[in-house]
Amino acid sequence: MTGSVDEGYQIARHLADYVLIWGGGGGDDLAKSPHLARIANSVYRDHCPPGDVTCRAFGVLDRQGTPSPMMERSFLYNLHSHSLKPGVEADPTKFKEVYRTKYGKVRIFKLLGVSRESKNWIEENRECDAGGWFCPGKYPPGLKKILDKKKDFAQLEDFNRGDKDDEYQKQYFQDLNNPDLAKKRAQMNMKREEEKKATDQPKKTLTDEEKIEIYSTWEDTADTTLMWQLVTTNAIDDMNRWLDQDPGAAWLRSADGRGPMWWAFESKNQDIVSILMTAGVPHNDKDKNGLAPVDLLRE
Repeated sequence: MTGSVDEGYQIARHLADYVLIWGGGGGDDLAKSPHLARIANSVYRDHCPPGDVTCRAFGVLDRQGTPSPMMERSFLYNLHSHSLKPGVEADPTKFKEVYRTKYGKVRIFKLLGVSRESKNWIEENRECDAGGWFCPGKYPPGLKKILDKKKDFAQLEDFNRGDKDDEYQKQYFQDLNNPDLAKKRAQMNMKREEEKKATDQPKKTLTDEEKIEIYSTWEDTADTTLMWQLVTTNAIDDMNRWLDQDPGAAWLRSADGRGPMWWAFESKNQDIVSILMTAGVPHNDKDKNGLAPVDLLRE
């Protein structure tokens, strides 16, 4: 549902004849879909962008419901918003709308090109209990390549499993506890994707007034936290990409008056000091305690 139209269609055509979409607003399928994307990424680790374990790349970008690029490409969004949002039309070679309630809260699409081979295999291999009320699912061979890529997600309380997925779970809960930072990281990934489509765009520049305004604002934000992480972990490539997209990030300062230049000196990271100096960031201004970046070398 949260993968691309082509990907979702190629899975669905092996399993179903119809797709039912609940589009009633509020808690409808689209509103719940970010949770579906997170679940999908816990099993298929390449479903969301690298490092975006809580899949902040999938969702709406503003109060007007503008979809993120990942959501806009998705199987669910294209069926949910078919003929309702300008420019959104379900692929007529893959789907045919066969039912819609008066206000469009329920829509049913017929899947075109259903794999009869897979549907027949499912019927022939169905195993139900004596009463026929419980039938454990069996997936047809046509989905083997997809299923072979999955990684079963271990629940935290599953103490009997030996193959714990500690690093993934650690990052997952860190991102849940700091959604603003996770969202910022996802936004950076989305901007990188946009860059690939427009590599000939000139780099952004700041006026002196804009630099002063940013540099004079001292506050703890998701941006300052992310910048601190990039500087202290020497993530030079990520930092350069961010500064290309938003040169103002070099001038950020947290609530204690420190910013990337302070953290670079504190970490003795000469490469990042050079990047910031090239951007024009001073190295002798004071934080709230009266310390300049160069003073941190003597601490």
